[in-house]
Amino acid sequence: MERSVSNVMGGLLEQRYRVDAVLARGGMSTVYRGRDTRLDRDVAVKVMDPHLTADPAFVARFEREARAAAQLHHPAVVSVHDQGVDGDQVYLVMELIDGGNLRDLLNQRGKLPPAVALSVLGPVLSALGAAHRAGLVHRDVKPENVLIGPGGQVKVADFGLARAIAENGVTSDSEILGTVAYLSPEQVETGAADARSDVYSAGIVLYEMLAGQAPYRGETPISVAYQHVNSDVPSIPEIPLALDTLVRKATRRDPSLRPANAEAFLIELERVGSELGLTPQPVPVPGSAPENDRTVVMRPVPVSVGATPPSVAEATRPVVPPPMSSPMSGAMTTVQTGPPTPPPGIAGTRAMQRPEQPRRRPAQRKPKVDPVEAERKRRKKLFIIWGSVVAVLALIVGLFSWYLGAGRWTAVPAVVGQTEQNAAQLVRNAGLTTLYEKVPSNDVPNGQVLRTEPGEGSELRKGEPVKLVVSRGKPVVPFVNVGTEVDVATKDIEAAGLKAAKDPSKDAFHDTVPIGKVVALEPRAGTALNIDSPVILVLSKGPSPRTPVPNVAGKTKDEAFAELQRAGLEPVEATGDDAAENDQSRVARTDPPAGTVLEGAGNKRVTVFFQNNREVEVPDVTRQKVREAKEELERAGLRVKVEFNKSNNATVVNQSIPPRTRVKRGTEITIVGL
Repeated sequence: MERSVSNVMGGLLEQRYRVDAVLARGGMSTVYRGRDTRLDRDVAVKVMDPHLTADPAFVARFEREARAAAQLHHPAVVSVHDQGVDGDQVYLVMELIDGGNLRDLLNQRGKLPPAVALSVLGPVLSALGAAHRAGLVHRDVKPENVLIGPGGQVKVADFGLARAIAENGVTSDSEILGTVAYLSPEQVETGAADARSDVYSAGIVLYEMLAGQAPYRGETPISVAYQHVNSDVPSIPEIPLALDTLVRKATRRDPSLRPANAEAFLIELERVGSELGLTPQPVPVPGSAPENDRTVVMRPVPVSVGATPPSVAEATRPVVPPPMSSPMSGAMTTVQTGPPTPPPGIAGTRAMQRPEQPRRRPAQRKPKVDPVEAERKRRKKLFIIWGSVVAVLALIVGLFSWYLGAGRWTAVPAVVGQTEQNAAQLVRNAGLTTLYEKVPSNDVPNGQVLRTEPGEGSELRKGEPVKLVVSRGKPVVPFVNVGTEVDVATKDIEAAGLKAAKDPSKDAFHDTVPIGKVVALEPRAGTALNIDSPVILVLSKGPSPRTPVPNVAGKTKDEAFAELQRAGLEPVEATGDDAAENDQSRVARTDPPAGTVLEGAGNKRVTVFFQNNREVEVPDVTRQKVREAKEELERAGLRVKVEFNKSNNATVVNQSIPPRTRVKRGTEITIVGL
């Protein structure tokens, strides 16, 4: 890396981009502050490490991914201006963001308040959503790639770079350690990534912002990757339930249970933020002091050399200007506060003299005033004064009455039964603000207003909030991962408006799920139920003992699958003509057949064949061994009965239904062995 830095610093790439100071270093590249000398603008230059650029295949992939990323235009995406190769230097020219990244902010402040965390993740998901619509997957969403610029502007960097590095097959320990904490389980297991992989990584970033640390930590990358694949993300204490549920939904190990893409995740995020009343907050710029950190700066007070420094109180006193010097001399003029001192020699002669008395002026006569006229003027003046007082008081009373009446108060409008959007508009038209709460309802469709708090017609001051209680329809059984703890599953079920229940008779054997953890839910996830309806937690009884395959012939699909699962088996529906036509289809047979004891811990799969109303053609099994004849007839959907010699090695000499005869599926045919 030092060789790369020394080769680049202070030079020009392709005689255009001047490379200045180092901004950041990573395992795969170094980012510099640069200058586009042609367009006269500051840029960020990412120079790839020489151990990558030595591979021509990597250079070709890097250029392809850079061109794809440059086509992505979004306010929250760091713009890619250019890419190129100068000798052994492969570089990328990007928009320069002065500030820091989310990692700097988390290191500085620890966990973030929920409102700030949502304000950071919102632009990230918006940028990822634009990429997903364009067919691009980021593959490396982490705090280091979330940049925060002046004014709290959030942008996502390094689109396409992770794919070029991953396909090259060369990584460093620092790169692995910086990325593995945010990799989705499918990226760890197979290396494949799609939009739901970015959703998982964004969910881990949201977890870290709310909890102050990533959910999985370990001394080696392998230990962290193992936790991604085999453990569910834990709950975050001291945050709202709806927000905690959203984090765990975005970080499901099964990709099909996550939001389909970043746009769907953003919709869920905005819904939760609206339900919790979390308004957008300014995003702090890394390195800026918190608002409550204030430093008092005092201006220094000049002190004479050798004098005692003044105290704080003295430093704040007003400065009294010194006596002004005489314009005619350099000496200070003395200001006397008492009687003047006579010059020597004349003090005795003037001491007894009386001061000269001032001369009195003759007194002026006051004009005569008519008493009647004076009284009239006095009464007129009093009338004007009191009239003005009464008028002012009347005006004050009128304004106060208007303020207490129509000018200050308003009534809560009637919005019950309206859609959420219409109700919110009516409330705003009345001069009030809105809060939202969504609750389940058995009767009112999703999105309609159930009630307001306070109720219709209540008098409120303008600007006060009105809570709209909105229906979200019947509760739906939530999705719960296999192996989830009972407490976590119970929390999800209760959050949906249902009640968790246990039924030991429903518990099932499972080879991989520990005893006491959730294997399944009854009814299935996604089923709509009435409020407070019970949802059975099917718990694991551990690995199943060796039990024979139960006889489920003649039972419906749900009945047969439930019985096989309770026996610790894994039922699988047959395909093609043997698949169930509907939920009422009856089981014809199983493979292995009923009564078979399965050997081996992983050998638990049982294929279930269904009898449908379709007709099948009877095959010709004469001259075949009994075992082969039974297998061929059962594959055709027929039931088989063997007479005379029932040995598997006996030869079939006759069959009760002639060959090529069309009969209904499930018809019994008798074969005679010899």
